[in-house]
Amino acid sequence: MCYEIVKRAKRYKDQVAVYSEGEAWKYGSIIHRAQHFATLLLGQKEDLAEARVAFMVNPAVDYVSVQWAIWIAGGIAVPLCLTYPPPSLDYVIQDTAADFIVASDEYLPLLEPLCQGERPIRLFSISGMMHSRMFPEKSLPVLNLSRKAMILYTSGTTNLPKGVVTTHANIKAQIEMLHKAWKWEGKDRTLCVLPLHHVHGIINVVCCSLWVGATCIFFPRFDPKEVVELLEIPSLTVFMAVPTIYYKLITYIEGLSDRRAGEIKGNLLKKRLMVSGSAALPVSVMEKWYEISGHWLLERYGMTEIGMAISNPYRRGKRKPGFVGLPLPTVEIRLVAEDGKEIKGEPGEIQVKGPAVFQEYWRRKEATEESFTEDGWFKTGDTAVLLDGYYKILGRTSIDILKSGGYKISAIEIEEVLRQYEGVDDCSVVGFPDDEWGELVCAAIIRKENTMINPDVFLQWLLERLPKYKIPRRIKWVDNLPRNAMGKVTKKDLIPLFENI
Repeated sequence: MCYEIVKRAKRYKDQVAVYSEGEAWKYGSIIHRAQHFATLLLGQKEDLAEARVAFMVNPAVDYVSVQWAIWIAGGIAVPLCLTYPPPSLDYVIQDTAADFIVASDEYLPLLEPLCQGERPIRLFSISGMMHSRMFPEKSLPVLNLSRKAMILYTSGTTNLPKGVVTTHANIKAQIEMLHKAWKWEGKDRTLCVLPLHHVHGIINVVCCSLWVGATCIFFPRFDPKEVVELLEIPSLTVFMAVPTIYYKLITYIEGLSDRRAGEIKGNLLKKRLMVSGSAALPVSVMEKWYEISGHWLLERYGMTEIGMAISNPYRRGKRKPGFVGLPLPTVEIRLVAEDGKEIKGEPGEIQVKGPAVFQEYWRRKEATEESFTEDGWFKTGDTAVLLDGYYKILGRTSIDILKSGGYKISAIEIEEVLRQYEGVDDCSVVGFPDDEWGELVCAAIIRKENTMINPDVFLQWLLERLPKYKIPRRIKWVDNLPRNAMGKVTKKDLIPLFENI
């Protein structure tokens, strides 16, 4: 028995699964490629037996073929970020003790030196695999859903990245809950513009669409004009992106004529679902996107360790700006205080239970144990509050919840206010260690182009909207904010900016 997503794909073998590089690929063709690749990976073995297979493959049919090949051969898929420098790639490869690496040809010069250390690693090129002689036909291994399937690495915004291990059962649960909540159908067509080393792109876009016989259109490079034109295609029904992408699309559309912007809005209105995730969605971006497209973006909450956990409603119910919604099917949520006791009506740490929650951190037993309570709840490290039945994320407990002068302060709340100022383009708020206050509220702010901001006028404006203890005590005007591949601001990189102010 092969992994279930491949089994299901056999139902749709004559339907188009993927559009990539101007070519349509049917499910049957991808299954054939995956089986060929799996045979090459297995060699003389009957089962990869959870060997780690890292792969650095462009977002296209090759990515899906390699991912499926690893799974049906019994391996653990370890997708590598296409923009990582060699030390970051080497960290993941060595941490997972990868036995094989599969790569698009253009990445071979980057990866070859990393395969020649004390522990030899076999490197496969996509072109080489395509032209390799297939080994004699052999039965593929029988897989139990409890087998390990994938290792994804945390973003590392607050500490060293950890490998998050999910089983085939975890992935199945993550996909099925989104199918139920977001009503995926075989007639759906979705556009993938997200990196494929992260749960957002892998599960929410690619796996969800292919699970039900829908079509995934890969667009590996981001260009606002081309993405907008693709979104206008009538058959395209679902679009998912991070806030940074929506911001860039808004900027592009706002620069067009009223007539052209009107045409775009008319076409976007026909889409059935538009989702934002992977970082907090600024209310201002949500409101501007509604003006441009007629869609209130569906914001949801998830993370590498749990897949998706909370979502605004798809049809029944209101999507509230600044809120992430209600628990998804099969997910249990509770908020707890610092003493570990469950609380209601007050901010607390989000804890999660359910079949989608990951199995363990790779080879980090202590970190795994510390991340779960004795009764099996995963401690997310995120702080939220439940208001009128909807969850509102206040930020990472470790970096977005500042402790200053005895107050607990949400950096996200302050950022939302700062973005409302006419001259502010974007911003990020962090806490800088201070002996007297515990942490000082500090803000890195990007000014809008050709804009001057009077500090006294700005301060007075803030005092009219925030209590004094939430006003940034140190401000650094910057040209850009450091971000990771998913568009999240890496706040640890901002903190040194405030050292000598």
